[in-house]
Amino acid sequence: MPNKRTALKEHIEHHKDGSVWARGQTADGVPTGYWEWFRLDGTKMRSGHFESGMQVGEWTTYDKKGQVYKVTRMKPNATPHPDET
Repeated sequence: MPNKRTALKEHIEHHKDGSVWARGQTADGVPTGYWEWFRLDGTKMRSGHFESGMQVGEWTTYDKKGQVYKVTRMKPNATPHPDET
């Protein structure tokens, strides 16, 4: 039986003021691939990758100037994204 491929959909969430809070892709409503989160002023706050709703690989946290503050390597079987629990 052939594998069923799920179409990826762009997903954007907004702050109350309408500015972008989060941007990434979903497959069947589950975060997948590269995602970014932003502060109200538009600077990047965090970025990283999802596989089947799980945070994987390196996740980067940025300071208020948009510079890299720290990089965290996610362990296998990390906790699912809060929106998925």
